[in-house]
Amino acid sequence: QVQLVESGGGLVQAGGSLRLSCVASGSIFSSRDMAWYRQAPGKQRELVATITSGGTSIVVESVKGRFTISRDNTKNTVYLQMNSLKPEDTGVYYCNTYSLARGRNYWGQGTLVTVSS
Repeated sequence: QVQLVESGGGLVQAGGSLRLSCVASGSIFSSRDMAWYRQAPGKQRELVATITSGGTSIVVESVKGRFTISRDNTKNTVYLQMNSLKPEDTGVYYCNTYSLARGRNYWGQGTLVTVSS
């Protein structure tokens, strides 16, 4: 079993920054690809960024140049650094990993990010 616990959300003004953290337990973190998703009010959950076990990262176009995903395998933690935040970045941010062996996704409880204009 994999447990994911996010933290770091909050209320910030447009143009501000936040850093989200996700601590993983119950599995070999360093071998896992990780991802951040978000869900805005009334919308479907969408992918924001991914990072492979080897450290290769991708962010979606809407956050490119503003968000950075990174990981620290010594702390079993994946981060999402969010700069130049916009009101449309508001939503619940979820940490995710997929287990091929079990054929399922694992999700954290989410952390709320609210960006005021």
